[in-house]
Amino acid sequence: MAATASYDLRFDAGRLCLDLVATVGGRYSEEPVERLDTPERLRDWLLAAGVVPPGTPLGAVDTGWLGCFHAARDLLHRVVHAEVDGRAADPDLERVNALAATAPPAPRAVRAADGTLIRTVAGAPDCGALVGQICRDAVELLTDPATRGQLRQCEGETCSLVYLDTSRGRRRRWCSSEVCGNRVRVARHRRRLLGAP
Repeated sequence: MAATASYDLRFDAGRLCLDLVATVGGRYSEEPVERLDTPERLRDWLLAAGVVPPGTPLGAVDTGWLGCFHAARDLLHRVVHAEVDGRAADPDLERVNALAATAPPAPRAVRAADGTLIRTVAGAPDCGALVGQICRDAVELLTDPATRGQLRQCEGETCSLVYLDTSRGRRRRWCSSEVCGNRVRVARHRRRLLGAP
């Protein structure tokens, strides 16, 4: 898989579990893009996605964590795509349920230096607890009929991302107008310039 820069991390799917699935781009293309290719990138993603509060020590994140998050991501990809396609994914769903049963890191409210309350965790989070937190988000998403009804597959030619369509009229076609939508518009413009249909 091709490596990308950290700014290529995607957070436009609408849910934590879908944002984890989005850490592989272009699954349907010849060369998928791996966005979680190093423990450092996983740390960046955990913080940027809000899985842990800013400042949470993540020194324990290593290649073992990376493997666990890749496995959880692949599992969630199968379950979410099965749901969107109207297929049953019961064995995978049982695995998601088992992972979701792991207790998440306990949040704490503490005073910052300026006296305001900030969120921290009650200890260094472990890998299983963070994966469990993301799987719990998937369980909540898939068991809420209104939210589940907003799941959409991106119409981008090589994009496999699933996102929540919260747009007015539920007519959003792409995971991101700036990414896949722009690719479609550029391709359409090029065809017009070349006189192709």
